[in-house]
Amino acid sequence: MSDAGIRLIVGLGNPGAQYEATRHNVGFWFADALAEAGREPFRAEPKFYGEICRITCAGRDLRLLKPMTYMNRSGQSVAAVARYFSITPEEILVAHDELDLPVGAVRLKQGGGHAGHNGLRDTIAALGSRDFWRLRIGIAHPGDRALVTGYVLGRPTHEDGKRIHMALGTVDAVLDDVMQGRYQLAMNRLHTSG
Repeated sequence: MSDAGIRLIVGLGNPGAQYEATRHNVGFWFADALAEAGREPFRAEPKFYGEICRITCAGRDLRLLKPMTYMNRSGQSVAAVARYFSITPEEILVAHDELDLPVGAVRLKQGGGHAGHNGLRDTIAALGSRDFWRLRIGIAHPGDRALVTGYVLGRPTHEDGKRIHMALGTVDAVLDDVMQGRYQLAMNRLHTSG
């Protein structure tokens, strides 16, 4: 496991008002919360195919990215930023919705496959690596594979939305550890909280 620390946090989602409050956009929700806490706005950056923001976190320089390429082409944006700023996959944290976790659970892991998540699939392909970190934000599974697309592109119930936002709040408690590369400590704390 790398202990370099995180230099880029990517929130996965789809651009546009019609997707803003959907389950598939919880990565955007996380990135927006970090930008708000850092009191810095996102700005459109065409060369990065997305919106980018720069904040200081745990005394370190951190870039936040929201790809504006739609989920299936997220990797184009992530790879453009990584190349420009010479950021290795091990220094990237990708926040995304996770069907295989209950609503309100958040898990941190490095590497692995894409588990059918198109944003992860494209990011792996564009970076040529699976070694980036993932912040898996639980949205639960609708119970039937045929319902997945409508489910992830739908809005969570009021109660589920509250649980997701509360879960994102728990990440704040471990963000310093993640930024400093103390991943095992962050995982121990995060994985016992939800």
